[in-house]
Amino acid sequence: MNQDDTLWSLEERLWTSGRDSARTMMASGAIVVLPYPDGILQGDGLWSHPAVNTGWRLVEMSDRTVARQGDVAVLAYRVRATKPDVPEYEALCASTWLSDAGTWRRLFHQQTPVA
Repeated sequence: MNQDDTLWSLEERLWTSGRDSARTMMASGAIVVLPYPDGILQGDGLWSHPAVNTGWRLVEMSDRTVARQGDVAVLAYRVRATKPDVPEYEALCASTWLSDAGTWRRLFHQQTPVA
């Protein structure tokens, strides 16, 4: 598996895994920007916020783009995600990943809903 495949696999796991698993893949002090009214969340506080709700059952990522410079990679994509009792969610997303001593950790994530 090449580095791009690894990063996309990690990104998908953050959508589909539970909170505890997702927490292990995030960098210390990570920032997440969610649609209004949730806004900007950072560090450990983001895990107690109800909007940070991983565990989507079906995730389709399209229009995938990767930019990499040294130990930093940026993923940009369109996502369609579903889970029981929640309306289908579609957004444009960007995530910044940092290779920390050879382990990729997500440092930043942003979502813009597709209207």
